[in-house]
Amino acid sequence: MEDIRLNVALLRRKVPNLTSAARSVGLRPATVSNLCTGKIPVGRSEVRTLVALATLAECSLDELIIRGETMEMIETGIKTLDLFAPLTKGGTVGLVARPGMGQLVILAEVFHRLKTQNYATILLMPEGEHPELNDILTDVEVVAHSIDEAYEALIQMGNVKEVVFAADRSHVITGQIYTLQERLQNVGNDSITTFLVDLRGDSVDEDLPYGPLETLWQLDADLAARHRYPAVNPIISTSSILEGSYLDQNHSTIQQRSQKLLRRYRELRSLVNVNGIEKLPASELQTYHRGERLEAYLTQPFYVAEAFTGKKGEFVSIPDMLNDVRKILDGSADNKDIEQLSFIGQLS
Repeated sequence: MEDIRLNVALLRRKVPNLTSAARSVGLRPATVSNLCTGKIPVGRSEVRTLVALATLAECSLDELIIRGETMEMIETGIKTLDLFAPLTKGGTVGLVARPGMGQLVILAEVFHRLKTQNYATILLMPEGEHPELNDILTDVEVVAHSIDEAYEALIQMGNVKEVVFAADRSHVITGQIYTLQERLQNVGNDSITTFLVDLRGDSVDEDLPYGPLETLWQLDADLAARHRYPAVNPIISTSSILEGSYLDQNHSTIQQRSQKLLRRYRELRSLVNVNGIEKLPASELQTYHRGERLEAYLTQPFYVAEAFTGKKGEFVSIPDMLNDVRKILDGSADNKDIEQLSFIGQLS
């Protein structure tokens, strides 16, 4: 089957306020978001939805739908990200979280890891005082204080290295990020991987808080409250890499099996919290305990947190992660305690 996907960059450029625009033509913002990230494959979407999006972007369907082009995944070595919401090289990733859920720690960790892979790292500072950003500056090579400064740095660094760039949602609301991305595309430098965070935490309550995205990392309040870091929601977080055949079949199968297990585990956990585990049907106990073990395994020590946790940061390759997850799904780790699986790297 031919790989087809939405031209997310074109939508981002042509329809900056996509949430309002989508509603104005009778589209649900959640549907548009899922199409952009690939949670809903383009091949399964309604024709009227695609026609409406093409109308909004003032383009043809051929321009809106990209056929046959490959997307490249950036391996982070962070288990839950690489499994459930792979980072799309040259795309835009949005982190959706309230303050205190760990979004800046994830950004700092990704910057740290990609910097060691010879990526250039650039941060556009939002207006005002933001002392919380000080913790990520260690792995930022260039700090820009305006869109023009960011543009110059991106052009200069992009000529010699792959670049990862981060900005706050305040720059999305003003439209400056879209303008910046359009300027970069106009000079043929549109392969920069962009991270958007929300220091205010308003994105949780908004549809399409960043506009179209290739990757969505939505943080989970329950995981954060139970100190299951990185607290990335494995059900909601997603990526356009998951669409079509960009993942190999083994990765895709394990990703889908893991989501199914964790979705059911979350349902059972709600019942256990109310009624106790003794009320759980015997037929569901295995599902509950394997879900519990998989959730524990997906926690991970970060390099940037070593001074605070006392645990050495861990990089887990995708093949090793997939092999470990398969073992948990198949029951090979049923004899391991939750403590043995929490905040480790590779399964020993």
